[in-house]
Amino acid sequence: MTKHKPVLLEEVLEFLNPQANQNIVDCTLGGGGHAKAILERTSPNGILVGLDWDKEAIKKAKVTLKKYKNRVIYANSSYVDIQKVIYDKKIDKVDAILLDLGLSSDQLEGDRGFSFLLDDALDMRFNQEENELTAAEIINNYSAGKIERLLRENAEEEHARRIVKAITEARKRAPIETSKQLADLIEFELPRRGRIHPATKTFQALRIAVNSEFENVKKGLEHCLEVLSPGGRLGVISFHSLEDKIVKQFFKTESKDCLCPRELPVCRCNHTARVKKITKKPVGSTELEIKENPRSRSAKLRVIEKI
Repeated sequence: MTKHKPVLLEEVLEFLNPQANQNIVDCTLGGGGHAKAILERTSPNGILVGLDWDKEAIKKAKVTLKKYKNRVIYANSSYVDIQKVIYDKKIDKVDAILLDLGLSSDQLEGDRGFSFLLDDALDMRFNQEENELTAAEIINNYSAGKIERLLRENAEEEHARRIVKAITEARKRAPIETSKQLADLIEFELPRRGRIHPATKTFQALRIAVNSEFENVKKGLEHCLEVLSPGGRLGVISFHSLEDKIVKQFFKTESKDCLCPRELPVCRCNHTARVKKITKKPVGSTELEIKENPRSRSAKLRVIEKI
């Protein structure tokens, strides 16, 4: 199994700027790579609260972060529930929050159908206990129109209609049950051009739909800002344009004092800025990191500081 490499690690440390004895929340603990580096920076007594909706990720992170003992507090929860976690764990101050919206290597190489390179059940749930909707349910039971809409809205798939036609024809003969079945079906309909697999956007769209990712990002950003202490920083790593667009808009809105249309002579919205931008533009991976970890190619980091 590939060892998971945390993306934009040096950039996260530079812009979140963790200091000795601070309390920091890693909202998407994953393999624990970012968390480990943060714990080193916040020693000797800094606390890291690690959330992950994926129970397997928590198990693996506990191994990675074993030596930090009681400096790590684990929560098998979605980042949407950060407020409840912080309250339940009695954390009185949050100095920084990291939200990495990407999949870990372990998830891609696991048995839940995230990867089109493996022949696994079409599941795609981050949390199999709390979430009943699977990718197989969508592919085999949703209407053609609904699937096409998902592909367009969640992944901007320009070949959505062709893909859906192939799916609906295939499922008449037999259910589509594995990731490889679906990937092969799409590749037959849309032969590969270049290095990007033609099923990439379909898998992205399904994963987003199964886990309500766009809705969760919107809620999660708001909830993160609520628990962050004044002067604290929030860093978000996104991996595709639709996700980054949500983050960009939220940061833009919350860094403004007025949201009224320009033609209004007087402000009526009474909105006040809650943050200031630390990164004016998204920070991307270096050529060296991309060479060592190709998955970092599309990663973008945006950071704000709460006023």
